Amino acid sequence: MITITESAVSQVKEMMASEGEENLFLRVGVKGGGCSGLSYGMGFDTQKTSEDSLFEIDGLHVLVDEESAPIINGLKIDYKQNMMGGGFTIDNPNAIANCGCGSSFRTAKNAGTPENC
Repeated sequence: MITITESAVSQVKEMMASEGEENLFLRVGVKGGGCSGLSYGMGFDTQKTSEDSLFEIDGLHVLVDEESAPIINGLKIDYKQNMMGGGFTIDNPNAIANCGCGSSFRTAKNAGTPENC
């Protein structure tokens, strides 16, 4: 379904440790919005719902809701560090268009809900 690189898993685990809570899930999904119509969401969650798929990637428990699953199938999340700092990068093979600032996208089957920039 999705790939999370070793450096991204390591960074997420560090962030989870700093939260001071055990048993957190990493939730990955999309929501409507942004210039191109869809925006990525990534954060911590303590609850798995019946609409979530659960994946384990290098000991990291990842949740994806059923609405987001087809949109992010094949997604790759990486973490890159450089002289300006670090950040997560997302490569989605389903995205056919991205906004200029890189924060939103659309797919051939889902245009989302575009907003004015």
